[in-house]
Amino acid sequence: MTFQPVLNVFLLVLLCAPIAAIAVLALVKAPGRTKALWAMRIVMLLAVFTMLLRPGIPGGSTQTLATDTDIVLVVDTTASIVGEDWGDGAPRLDGVRADVQRIVEEYPGARFALITADASADLRLPLTTDTTALVSSLDVLRPEVTSQSRGSSIGIANQLLADTLESAAEAQPDRSRMVFYFGDGEQTVDSPPEPFDGSEKYTDAGAVLGYGTDEGGPMRLTTGAVGTSSGEYIQYEGADALSVIDETNLERIAEQLGVEYQHRTADAELVLPEPPSTTTNYAASGSVGTVTELYWIAALVVAGLLVIELARASMLVARLRHLRAPRTTPTTGGDA
Repeated sequence: MTFQPVLNVFLLVLLCAPIAAIAVLALVKAPGRTKALWAMRIVMLLAVFTMLLRPGIPGGSTQTLATDTDIVLVVDTTASIVGEDWGDGAPRLDGVRADVQRIVEEYPGARFALITADASADLRLPLTTDTTALVSSLDVLRPEVTSQSRGSSIGIANQLLADTLESAAEAQPDRSRMVFYFGDGEQTVDSPPEPFDGSEKYTDAGAVLGYGTDEGGPMRLTTGAVGTSSGEYIQYEGADALSVIDETNLERIAEQLGVEYQHRTADAELVLPEPPSTTTNYAASGSVGTVTELYWIAALVVAGLLVIELARASMLVARLRHLRAPRTTPTTGGDA
């Protein structure tokens, strides 16, 4: 039997002991049938105390998968990432979030880093195994403010990506590295995009994922505020501006990184590469002991006794209302 108390045992005793003392004193002084009621309440208190101790039975073991891989995610956060041609008119960013979630599930135990690219490249999240932080960062991720947009290059993150991969390789050369690039390939400055070939020597696998359609999707104005969305669309020559995917640019990025390109649509399954076989194993993570929790038994006892208390309280309330109801006395007529 093992115990995993929710609080320090000493604090639990301090919380329950005074109540137990009062209940025992009431039990001793209670007349007749009332003793059974206080005995039930003492049992309830003991069940609550046991539940807070979280008893369990140790047994069995589970092997956990370890992926000794560093995965760097590069997300295009220019205004076009909210182009509404993902699925039934949803913004492309929804597709990016869904695909990142799929990647997190595919490579358990990996470390993730998040780089965003618009007018500048920023390391939003350094390498970490905290996937909750990664998903939270993507949930609050918003594209650049429309009014501040002056055009951007799809290759602006090339140096930051290379530096991130190089640092990871120097710190832990035995780990493999994967890169996933998310974008639509639109180059909105006159200069050619910066190449990503400086990252190829550090990249073992990954993919370039393209979002958007040849028909294009309209883009809503963005303010940069979390939780707010403008109802207006970006205009061009009196009509809604459309963002169109440039797969030629995306395929070029994939070639420079030495990975595959994949066009993403809402109705297509994401195909992910296998992590390097030398870095995926069960032995490195070892066995994690499992515990069969038993606190739920005490919780059932508490629930059952509470039902009895509530039933008794309902009966007392009904009886009290009956006693307080005014009695009507028949009126007698006078002598004729």
